[in-house]
Amino acid sequence: MQHLKAIDDLHLEKCELTIGSFDGIHVGHQAIIQQMKEVADKNKDPIVVLTFYPHPSVVLRRRRPTLNINTPDEKATQLAKLGVDYVITQRFDLALSKIRAADFLDLISKQLHIRGLWAGGNFALGYQREGNIHYLTKASNARGFELHIVEPILDGGEIVSSTRVREALRAGDVSRVARYLGRNFVIPGKVVKGVGRGKELGIPTANLEIWDERAYPGVGVYACMAKVQGKDFSAVTNIGVRPTFNDDQSEPIIEAHLLDFEGDIYGEEITLSFVERLRDEKRFSGVDELLLEIERDILRTKRILVRSNS
Repeated sequence: MQHLKAIDDLHLEKCELTIGSFDGIHVGHQAIIQQMKEVADKNKDPIVVLTFYPHPSVVLRRRRPTLNINTPDEKATQLAKLGVDYVITQRFDLALSKIRAADFLDLISKQLHIRGLWAGGNFALGYQREGNIHYLTKASNARGFELHIVEPILDGGEIVSSTRVREALRAGDVSRVARYLGRNFVIPGKVVKGVGRGKELGIPTANLEIWDERAYPGVGVYACMAKVQGKDFSAVTNIGVRPTFNDDQSEPIIEAHLLDFEGDIYGEEITLSFVERLRDEKRFSGVDELLLEIERDILRTKRILVRSNS
């Protein structure tokens, strides 16, 4: 798989193409790629995903950076696992947002010569989303490519989308996130020094520094698996502001207590895989009550992870 940074970087005589943000590569995205692959394999066509960074809403609505489920490179890696041949992460800016639908199709056709364009039912491209499905249906007939509309994937009667994934993350519902993604939600990060209170209490934690544009689960305590130095360890992860100690902490901290692990991992990259939410973060009357609750968290985590791995 090749990961390219602009449409102009790739020239193909034929391909199957899909376009979108593709953040998270959830089960809806996977359905599009799987159906593309069936046709692409039959016709011996390469599969191309055209995606964008930053998210268009950041540019068009002046939102703070959208909390991304994946970095562009992580997204490309996930797509490669699904059989995608080329991922183009096109920079999205105001100039690109003002390109008319016909001109955008001209650009794509010049570089990629698409045989099939794959999209969901609410897809649109071009200035003010003028290139909607009705427009693309007519354009496909005039330009000689086939338009494939893929039905959405439903979960509990709701369409699976990147927005739904973020909503579930904010609610701390990591089990629902896993259903949407078809896999556990993961966060990679660098271990940085904290205040050292966990070590003083006999419950050392790894504090994670993560990409500041990354979405992460809401405040709470979670059963996780941690990838550390190439090995897997069970972990109890707290995301919050540590209210028992009245820390002057405005932004949540992500800290993981790794079970049965000893060693200095400051400065190293680790990855947390979120399996199940244990409880809300709460204020305790003192250290003894907090330690008792942490012991319960550890026991519950062990039971959960044994069950999930069986």
